[in-house]
Amino acid sequence: MLPLLHVHHIAIICSNYARSKQFYTEVLGLRIIREVHRAERQSWKLDLALGEQYVIELFSFPTPPARPSHPEATGLRHLAFAVADLDATVQLLTTHGVASEPIRVDEFTGRRFTFIQDPDGLPLEFYEG
Repeated sequence: MLPLLHVHHIAIICSNYARSKQFYTEVLGLRIIREVHRAERQSWKLDLALGEQYVIELFSFPTPPARPSHPEATGLRHLAFAVADLDATVQLLTTHGVASEPIRVDEFTGRRFTFIQDPDGLPLEFYEG
């Protein structure tokens, strides 16, 4: 077995860097660690943290291909964030104009959760508890 310590980061490629940067920092509240423009690749790389934990690399490229389908496509299904109060989270998202799916209950844990989409349609889950 590999001696893995933890997940280091998740990489996301966006279609509109300014829009996604605003969403992940101002709506979700992730903190910017580092922002780098890579001129040779016509690309931005934004390192984001949740609290003190480095969690997301947000990339831009000139013409990235679209996501093939929703969560059931092969590959990353969704990114989930734990929240203490799901109702308050949904209310804050709504004030930013972000629609959420109806709240559901996990049949195995009994915990509540909902999904939203980031500016490129990437499914993001908010899981209470």
